Amino acid sequence: CLFLHVGRGIYYGSYTYSETWNIGILLLFAVMATAFMGYVLPWGQMSFWGATVITNLLSAIPYI
Repeated sequence: CLFLHVGRGIYYGSYTYSETWNIGILLLFAVMATAFMGYVLPWGQMSFWGATVITNLLSAIPYI
């Protein structure tokens, strides 16, 4: 559904508006954070190592 929405935005040229672009980026990060929390929620072996890898990837970004 998310990909259909992005495809529709590209088709209609919605990406040319900066406010739409900024809200879309914020929603993308919100969806990614929700997916990460859902993956980590059971806190099994795979969830632990998945969380470890993601947090180590984030530590490579300066000033975070």
